[in-house]
Order: sequence, then structure tokens, then C-alpha cells
Amino acid sequence: MRISTAQYFETSAAKYQNNFSSIVKTQEQITSGVRIQSAGDDPVGAAQLLMLQQQKAMLSQYSNNMGSIKNSLMNEESVLDSVNTALQRARELALSAGDGSKSDADRKSIAEELGEIEANVLSLLNSKDSGGNYMFSGSKTSTPPYVRNNDGTYTYQGDDTQLSLQVSDTLSIATNDTGKSVLESATNSGRTQAILDPSKPNDGTVSISAGLMKSTAAYTKNFAAGEPYELKFVDSTHYTIADKDGNDVTSEVSGNGTFDSKKEGGSTISLRGVDFDITLRLKAPVDPVTNLPMTPDAEVKDHIFALGTKPDSFNTSRTPSNGSTAQITQSGVANQADYVNGFPGSGVVVKFTDASNYKVYAQPMSADSKSIGEGAMVAGSGTITVAGVKLDFTGAPGADDQFVISGSSHQTQSALDTLSQLRQTLETPSDGNDLAQIKLKDALNSAVSNLANASEQVLTVRGAIGARLNSIDIQSAENTSLDLSNTSTQAAIGNTDVATASIDLAFQQSLLQASQLAFVKIAQLSLFNKL
Repeated sequence: MRISTAQYFETSAAKYQNNFSSIVKTQEQITSGVRIQSAGDDPVGAAQLLMLQQQKAMLSQYSNNMGSIKNSLMNEESVLDSVNTALQRARELALSAGDGSKSDADRKSIAEELGEIEANVLSLLNSKDSGGNYMFSGSKTSTPPYVRNNDGTYTYQGDDTQLSLQVSDTLSIATNDTGKSVLESATNSGRTQAILDPSKPNDGTVSISAGLMKSTAAYTKNFAAGEPYELKFVDSTHYTIADKDGNDVTSEVSGNGTFDSKKEGGSTISLRGVDFDITLRLKAPVDPVTNLPMTPDAEVKDHIFALGTKPDSFNTSRTPSNGSTAQITQSGVANQADYVNGFPGSGVVVKFTDASNYKVYAQPMSADSKSIGEGAMVAGSGTITVAGVKLDFTGAPGADDQFVISGSSHQTQSALDTLSQLRQTLETPSDGNDLAQIKLKDALNSAVSNLANASEQVLTVRGAIGARLNSIDIQSAENTSLDLSNTSTQAAIGNTDVATASIDLAFQQSLLQASQLAFVKIAQLSLFNKL
């Protein structure tokens, strides 16, 4: 094979350039400390580096997320601490208002302070975070979680959805808590009632408190199964209790139907998880037969009370833009089966298409909502029945008039409603009025218990916040470890081994020098040298 002079020169030049490029590349690797400067340097290593860089970027984002979550949770914890302090003060005031020496004026003064606490708690629950979003509205961060209704009750406008951020490949942590979990889930201890048989005058001579639920489990399993109960007084120291089927359950009560109204704690009836208190205000009226003052036994005998859970109640309101002045004056369950099966938990909106015909929508209603029912008001009746709920109207509704109806089963009660009800009760005069005093006592007992339940619920949420903060600390340490390992692995794959590179550089320089010397000597060869 013959090699031409031109081909030799081209081959030699190419080898020289390759050797020189290798030297330049090795020098750059040593100078920069980076071994893989392009994917071609090490395709496998470059792919590994890309994955490691992506992981490092994600770890950085996780770190930012953890910082945001910490700030949100710490702000929320601070707000809840203030809410709990306010609730504790309200409970102290409720206990103080129960002092028998307090007058109407004293209770009104307490009500004024409760009003300030009520406003403060509402403001705290409607707090915003650093981003201008409402803390306790769930995913509806632009909607105030609580709004006060015209009747003094409060409506929760948020949802039950917690927002969350990712803090690792497999873990996300909630950044907030909803108003529903903070206050709306607090157990209502005052969900029962005691109703006097109408055959006896309701003058407060013999009264039984509305009752306080002491055990949720016992109430749910036993009390609710046997209600309504009939409590019948035999005399001024004895009573009997029968369940809804007529079974005598007196033996289940401590004392087996015996009580002492003059002894502290001697007149409490603990029935299947619910405590009722007996109060006697004997007036010794004249016996119409003997024309003599009645004995305590005769005055108390045959008073009958029905003990059971309060029926569901309803909050109703008219839309301010209604063209007519019609309002809903009364509401109640007319058909229990229809109500249980058809009334939405979020409530309904009744929209009249004309003076008598209407359509029913689940709340909240939007432009795309479809009606879930319809009907017509019988002329002159002023009454309609919606999903088993009877509504009485005053005035004639007009076309496009809307009315909102929401139901309450009394299973839970927010602290805002408890504060509002307590404030209104204390503002109502009761001095010298036995029936008003009975209502006052029931309201105070219920408020004290419900405020304690609300505080417990707030503390539960604060405990959950603490658990999430601890989880963030644990995950932060794990992510830091992963980041260090990531950095170490990237260095092992992508950084230059200076010692090895220096040896390679020396070898490459020797090759370059050898190729230069060989090229010079061979290039000087000629046939004329043989002559």
C-alpha cells in the first residue's frame, strides 16, 4: 500500500490536533474541577448527574414548602391560642353569671363583656395570613369563613378541604385547618330537653333542666334508642321513668327513683349518659277539696315530663333583594321520613317563580344549579312543605323571591353561637320570674359545658398543628441528609480527580511532543538524501 505525501501530512495533522485537544480538555477539567463538561464526556454519568440535579432542585422546593407551612401553622397556632383564651374567659363569666346573688343589672354587665368577646372571636376566626388569604375557610381562601346572620346566629361559609404542600416525594402536610374542624365540630352538650305535660300548669312549681350530655357514647347507644322517656313524679321525693316502649328504666338511675331537692346533688337524674336536674319551687296552694294548703307530696304528684333530644331547628332568611315583604315566620319538620331522606345537609333555597309556584335548590345555589323539587302554595294558606319541612309565610311572595333555609340537628354547636345565645340570655330580665330563671339556668349550664367542649376542640387542633410541625422537623432532617448525599454523589460522578487528570495530562503532553518530533523528522525525508 502506497501512502502519498499529502495523506501522510493530513493524518499527522489530525493526530496532532486530537492530542492537542485532549491536552486542552484535561487542562480545563483540572482548572474548572468539572470532569463531565458535556454529555459526550460520559453519557451514563451525565444522565446520572441530570437526575441528581433534578432531585436537588426538588429538595430545594421542599425546603421552601416547609418554610411556608411552618409560617402558616405558627400564625394559625397563635390565633387559636387567642381564641382559646377568649373562650376560657367567656366560661369564667358564664360561671359567674350563675351566682344566685347576681341581679339583672349584673348579668347585663356580664353580657356586655361577652359581646366584646364574641366580636373578638369572630375577628380572630376571620383572620388572614401573610398572603391575604383567610386562614380558616378551607380551600375558599377568598371567602370570610364566618358571617353573622340577622337573628344573631353565625354561618360558616368555608368548606372542609385542607390545603397541603409536598415536603418529600411521598409526604404532603396540611398548611391550614378549617373553621369546621376548629369550632363547628365541637360537641353540643345541650341537645336534650324536658317538656312538661300540658295537663299541669307550667308555673315552675316542678321543673326539670333541659339536660346535659355527659357521655357521647352512652347517649348515642342507649339514650337515643329509648327516647322519648316519660318521667312521672310519685311524690316530692320519688319518680318513675319509662322508655318509649313503656319499659320501666327507673332502676338504671342512681337512687332508683329517689331524690332530695334540698340536698346538693341529691336531685340529679343520670339517665343513659344525660344528666337532668330536678328543682322544686313549692307554693303550697290551697287544696280545692279540703280547703287546706296542699302537702308537698300532693303538689308534686303526677307532674309528667317527656325527656328526649331537641327536634331539628331551622334558620331562615329572605334575600334582601326580594321584591315583596314576605317572610318565613315558623318552620318545623312535618314529615320525618321526607326530611331525613330529602333535606340537604347544606340547606335549601326556595325560589318563587310567581306568587304561588316555587322551585327548590340545594344550597349554595348558582346559575347552573338544577332544582331538586317544586311545588305550589295553596291559595290563602301561607304554607308550603319542602323536603318534609313545613314553612309558614307572612305576606305574599313575589316572582323571583328567594328564601334560604338551613337545618340544625343540635349535635354540634360552634362557640360563636354559644356566645351569642349566652349573651342574649343574660340580656333578658329574669329577676322574680320562675320560668325565666329556669331558662337562665339551662342556658348557663349548656354554655359552660359547650364552651369547655369548644376549648377542647381548639386544643385538639393545636395538638394536630404541633404534630405537623414535628413532622416537618423530622422531614427537614431527612431532606438535609438526602441533600448532602446528593451533593457527595454529584461530586463523585462529575468532579475531576486532579491526581488522575494530572497523570493523564503528563502522558498526553508526552504523546504530543513525540508526535511533533516524529512529524518533523519524517517530513525532512527525501529521495535526494539517497543520492
